[in-house]
Amino acid sequence: MTSRVTSLIPERASSLWKMRGFLTNSCSPKKFRSRHKKLVFAPTKMPDCVVIFDTERKSSVFLEAERLGIPIVALVDSSMPWEYYKKVTYPIPANDSVQFVYLICNMITKCLMLEKKKDGAKGPGKKATIKDRVESTSESEGSASDEVLVVPYENLAPMSCDVAESKQLLDKLVVVKYNGALGKNMGFGGPKSLIEVKNGSTPLDLIVNQIQSLNSKYGCNIPLLLMNPKNTHNDIVKALEKYSTLDVDIHPFEQGEHTQHESFVSEGCEDKWQSSKHGAHFLSLMNSGTLDVLLAQGKEYALVVNPDNVAGVVDPKILNHLAQNSIEYCSEVTPTTSNGLINFMASSLQGMFKLEDFTSDHSEKSVKGFKYIDTRSLWLNLKAIKRLVDTSALNLDNLSTLKLFENSIGISIPQSRFLPLNCTSDLFLLQSDLYSFTEGMFVRNDARVSPSDPSIALGPEFEKISDFKRRFETIPSIVKLDSLEVNGDVWFGADIVLNGKVVIDASPGLTLRIPGGVVLEDEEINDPTDI
Repeated sequence: MTSRVTSLIPERASSLWKMRGFLTNSCSPKKFRSRHKKLVFAPTKMPDCVVIFDTERKSSVFLEAERLGIPIVALVDSSMPWEYYKKVTYPIPANDSVQFVYLICNMITKCLMLEKKKDGAKGPGKKATIKDRVESTSESEGSASDEVLVVPYENLAPMSCDVAESKQLLDKLVVVKYNGALGKNMGFGGPKSLIEVKNGSTPLDLIVNQIQSLNSKYGCNIPLLLMNPKNTHNDIVKALEKYSTLDVDIHPFEQGEHTQHESFVSEGCEDKWQSSKHGAHFLSLMNSGTLDVLLAQGKEYALVVNPDNVAGVVDPKILNHLAQNSIEYCSEVTPTTSNGLINFMASSLQGMFKLEDFTSDHSEKSVKGFKYIDTRSLWLNLKAIKRLVDTSALNLDNLSTLKLFENSIGISIPQSRFLPLNCTSDLFLLQSDLYSFTEGMFVRNDARVSPSDPSIALGPEFEKISDFKRRFETIPSIVKLDSLEVNGDVWFGADIVLNGKVVIDASPGLTLRIPGGVVLEDEEINDPTDI
């Protein structure tokens, strides 16, 4: 099999991957001293998949492949221990007879030869991109640019344990945040970045503290570029004064002064994966000369943070995946389904999805018919942006056109990386015991069993932040809550626990006061006698 697919060539023996050394081979090549002259050194790139036949004897491969997020294909039977079976990504129920092993090898060989034939058709020495491979297999379904590969976050390899290697990677990153989103609908007069979301900290505090934590831990320098409209620039600059003692390189830009355009990305185009307004502002900032400065400083990647997403911060694991796989464009996405089990299964699957399966509107009524929500947090390769800008192939209206980038993916992220702040119902979720934060990152409560967050719907009486604060002595415990709906003149005491499905509906002219310390589980309350 290895001979037919040209995986085994004597003169290229040094390119083989040694099965007993996943972890040792995952970093840079190491030097060894030995009496033996013929040593086989493995490449630094990890395999895309591992096939295991004798599952009872390869326990070390199981453990190391799982740790590195490498998919495992294995023959399994009822005698296989559960602790190893659950590590198998694609189980094949069968006995490991010679005949069946031959069948599997034959199928793998044919599959690899077919793919090599497709790659060869693209021309000698030219590697087929994801777009090319999709075109060869989905001609009947339309253009390859209408599809994108979605990779589960759980499948990403962890960052290297080598601090020097991690520092080298993080030094290539710059974070860009747009502060144009206002909190007027919540009665807040400034940008959402300055709304207190938990323990007195604002979204701006969270991202600055997280970058500070990474800089201190790895000794790296991750700059933070803030794009501010004229109506929020002064407020942001004033808020930055408290960070003067921190080891964070912050550069605020006022729109109109350092950018060329203030137009937005067009909405509704069928051939585009919906992006956000901050993508257009990022591109105009790059066109102003900032891109050349960043490249001269050795920066290669940019994280463009969605201004509405409080949990949109740097994730070294995602950055590592982009660098290892030469990804030029990556958007963080999350499954739309509200069913807990289906949500968990969907986020664990890797595959190609049509652009029409994505939506940037995460409201409950708008996600029906879609499979993923585009969280509008973008990871971009600055060299690719430079290539497209220099050739005039990229402008404000097509930043999200995937066909312009040679390697584009989506990453299905966990719920804790997508926490939008658009109303006080979102604020209720953030301030509850369901989430805490450490080093600027939100951490989900381990006691929460359901993989999805509870649905929160607070009535117009809670619409303004000032009213929201007055009506809650403390935010109730919602770790076991499925949904909460509150309408009317309702007031909450301290230390309340909400479980299951809770509906509180006060009739017009009636005031409902939920006493402190009560536990409400699967309750529907319409008057004080229901408590």
